[in-house]
Amino acid sequence: MTPSALLSERLRSHRLTAPARSVTDAAAHMLAVQSQEFLGGRWALGIRSSGSPTLSAVDRAFANGRLVRSWTMRGTLHIIPATDLRWVLSVTGARQRQQVAGRHRELGIDAELLARVAQTLRTKLADGGRTRAQLLDDIAELGIDPAAQRGVHIIGALCVDAVLVQGPVVARDGAVGREQLFVLVDEHIREAPFPDDPLAEMFVRYIDGHGPAGAADFAWWSGLTLGVAREAVERGRQRVDEVSEGLFVSSSRPRRASGGDVVRALPMFDEYYISYADRAPVADVEAMRRIGPGKNGMVRASLLADGRIAGAWTHSAAVGKHRDAPVAEPFDSSLDPGAVVAALQRYSDFVSG
Repeated sequence: MTPSALLSERLRSHRLTAPARSVTDAAAHMLAVQSQEFLGGRWALGIRSSGSPTLSAVDRAFANGRLVRSWTMRGTLHIIPATDLRWVLSVTGARQRQQVAGRHRELGIDAELLARVAQTLRTKLADGGRTRAQLLDDIAELGIDPAAQRGVHIIGALCVDAVLVQGPVVARDGAVGREQLFVLVDEHIREAPFPDDPLAEMFVRYIDGHGPAGAADFAWWSGLTLGVAREAVERGRQRVDEVSEGLFVSSSRPRRASGGDVVRALPMFDEYYISYADRAPVADVEAMRRIGPGKNGMVRASLLADGRIAGAWTHSAAVGKHRDAPVAEPFDSSLDPGAVVAALQRYSDFVSG
């Protein structure tokens, strides 16, 4: 596959040139979008949707239980359709527990402690959601010191165990909501059908939203070992198309929209950039240095032109500043200024809508 064909197909798979009808359709197509920067995760769905998507539409999907956010893989927060949460965690949960086992031993977190906290929180959450701060207070009331990130690790472990999940967005006067209420999975997610083969399903769904890609890419994205990723490929290969050796695309690709944006303003940690073992097809060495991940693990919001990273941009979601214009940082003087303005205006319309 030529470099240009690879980028063309990835833009299509990511719904950047073939946008979904709604933000929830975009979420279903992508399966999970990285979202430790919560506003960026919501914009990741907005930019993949047709028409004039808005932040309020995404937040309504959290309020009505169609979307949730949790540590679905790699110990990293992702937005995921609520109906997919349990089966995805059935694939990734053991690996995530293994990766934090040493730290949990240091903090004195074991199965007995988690069961005790879970029993208490089921009572506390019976009448509605609670913020992280409230959950930390609940943990402290049990005589468990939440300091040294013990409380945060307990909450994260209960999310990986599908006891808790982040649901409705907490409103903020005059600003973008940045926090969610933790709710009980069993009460918040009623319908959760399991696929016949969750591992194969996860690979196929990854290819649907990210192809062309291969086993190494799926291993990076899912946090599974390369051996397990290769098993997933073998179990799912009849449901995808192999376009070259070890490189797969969806067997049912979305239809491209006519026209389209010349430049796109991708959010921080966007799947188009972050979710592959090799990012060289979409960014040169200098662009990767400037976008990240840096030493602090951050990945900057980027400007995308012709399928490649061509700049960065910043925007504040702080109180009183979320309506300020985003600031562009082109990496190349050939980047069309008008197209950059249009890309950032689409984001501004999303945040203010």
